[in-house]
Amino acid sequence: METKSVENHSIATVLSLYDTISSGAREFSGLISNELEWWFHGPQNCHHMMKMLTGKSSPSDFRFTPRSIDTIDDGRVIVEGWEGAQVYWVHVWTLDDGVITQFREYFNTWLTVKDLRPLNCLSSSTATLWQSHPRDVAKRSLPGLMLAI
Repeated sequence: METKSVENHSIATVLSLYDTISSGAREFSGLISNELEWWFHGPQNCHHMMKMLTGKSSPSDFRFTPRSIDTIDDGRVIVEGWEGAQVYWVHVWTLDDGVITQFREYFNTWLTVKDLRPLNCLSSSTATLWQSHPRDVAKRSLPGLMLAI
């Protein structure tokens, strides 16, 4: 499968997951691996996505509305969202063969993500850099975080 097609399929899978969660459905088979690896950075009371994925909360407790979606290589999808001036989040989803295998959730943190892959010295490839774009950044003080994934 060519790279653009894989990226589009990865984005479609992640958007399908958000739609499933918004609808209140609890069935994620085919979207998420049974052995999902999860990392969280932010206030302890903000584990919203993991609570939804494990059935410990409902979409009415917190609504994820993706505001921007980007890809890094053909296996990672970065989704940003914000709700008002108090909540800013970034999700980094890693997919393998169209199934989500890893999830990183970041709350109220300004992110810079650097995709560090072993680079072949004969290749002209460069590492990918992505930086979050929180709204109204001048009005709030978000801590910065640099991630290498």
